[in-house]
Amino acid sequence: MGVLRAVLAWLLVPVICVAGLVVYLAKPFNPNNNCWLGRVLARSGRWILGMERPLVGLQNMPRDRPIVVIANHQHNDDLFVMGDLLPPRTVTVGKSALAWLPFFGQVFWLGGNIMINRAKSGRAVAVMQATSNAITRDRKSLWVFPEGTRSHGRGLQPFKKGAFYVAVAAEAPITMVCASPYDSRTSGLLGRRQPVTVQILPPVETAGLTNADIPDLVERCRNQMQQAVNALPAAE
Repeated sequence: MGVLRAVLAWLLVPVICVAGLVVYLAKPFNPNNNCWLGRVLARSGRWILGMERPLVGLQNMPRDRPIVVIANHQHNDDLFVMGDLLPPRTVTVGKSALAWLPFFGQVFWLGGNIMINRAKSGRAVAVMQATSNAITRDRKSLWVFPEGTRSHGRGLQPFKKGAFYVAVAAEAPITMVCASPYDSRTSGLLGRRQPVTVQILPPVETAGLTNADIPDLVERCRNQMQQAVNALPAAE
């Protein structure tokens, strides 16, 4: 039953994206489209999976100024766990290969999200620098998985520094979103997913920091997230 729920949840994604194309084509590159899509995908997905998502610290997510959000990345199902937490006018960072995913890739592009080819590091750096300008000029927020790849619930991996360079350049606060360790295990005859708790930590201000402060900033944020993740109840 749990496998069937997972298949249905992911089959619903392209269906919602096709419907979402109408919204995206009517308002192309409007970052608020991403908030709408994330909310619909996450809540629909959790409902199908039978997953509860206790949330702690929602008041710590600023909604009145541009921010850089960093979150731990465990599985593809993070879309269902955290997709409805995007603050207003948020764009996200993803691999350039996402553009080839049917329907999802098209709405991802039309949402003004940032596609990075990690094989071309110089290009990736240029894109992130342009992103800091967009945060300042267009008052957009940015959502990044700083680990760069999925951890599969095995703890935080090392952080890449791109999001921190953006935050410092834009003097935008960093807000950390921490999801408890989880996997695809289910419980009960109906195959409901185990609950995944998410905690949002208070913002870390970056005003006045320089690039020289970034290594310490990365370590400080990672340590705070690690402590928070360790304290959250793991799925059993």
